[in-house]
Amino acid sequence: MTIAPVRRSIHTKAPPARAFEIFTGRMGRWWPRGRTVGQAPHADIVLEPHVGGRWFERNDEGRETQWGKVLVWEPPVRLVLAWQLDGEKRYDPELITEVEITFAPADGGGTEVRLEHRNLERFRKNRDAWAAAVESGWTDMVRIFGDYLDRLPDAEE
Repeated sequence: MTIAPVRRSIHTKAPPARAFEIFTGRMGRWWPRGRTVGQAPHADIVLEPHVGGRWFERNDEGRETQWGKVLVWEPPVRLVLAWQLDGEKRYDPELITEVEITFAPADGGGTEVRLEHRNLERFRKNRDAWAAAVESGWTDMVRIFGDYLDRLPDAEE
């Protein structure tokens, strides 16, 4: 059974290059502490900036928890990540659902940020519950990212 992709979007006053930079390079700053899958709150969330790069969180003790990897890296317009967390929030190297984020110039200035998380039917255990949690989570994270970005003093650079 196919599960519909999660689609969310926001408008931010930052230009696309700035929005891409903050989304990818400062994820650990805008993502709320305690809203990750590691055993302890994150100190940082890292996207290695190249195809095949790792996507992971690191806690204050340096322990890393894998989330996935970079599938497409096209700054400043597009990013596709492999979400490799299963229905029990554990890293599964065989599981790939895709999170695509695009950064497009918006009419009147700023950026339209669009996120699509697809292939949710690939979750095995707790598939429906995990898909619903992912939908709720991205609703929050996209809004939180936009709010963070628009509060930065240099958001409109």
